[in-house]
Amino acid sequence: MKICFPVEQDKGLDSQVFGHFGSAPAFVIFDTQTKVLETVDNQDLGHDHGMCNPLKAIDGKTVDAIVVGGIGAGAISKLNIRGIKVYRAQQGTVQSNIDLFVNDKQKELRVEHGCGGHAGGCGH
Repeated sequence: MKICFPVEQDKGLDSQVFGHFGSAPAFVIFDTQTKVLETVDNQDLGHDHGMCNPLKAIDGKTVDAIVVGGIGAGAISKLNIRGIKVYRAQQGTVQSNIDLFVNDKQKELRVEHGCGGHAGGCGH
């Protein structure tokens, strides 16, 4: 399974998970089977608020899940349509969130959990 994490700085498994998907400078993608780690710069960083294209952001990479602190409802919907589940990250590193994920300790986010804006409307 390939899991994608938004990060502010690429420090591999020690990267801190970023608080919001669309404004993350980069993404770390971890393959739980091969243990291969890949970093992708956010290809949709300059999008207008509410217009995130999550597949463009991750440069069209194939992933099975996104683990994030916050994400808009539209992005969740677009990912879910493609069969990609979205989960709530815990504060900490990519590695600590991988451990939580493989032990089924993270809550799946649905459209109703999406951010409503950053002027006090986000639930993360």
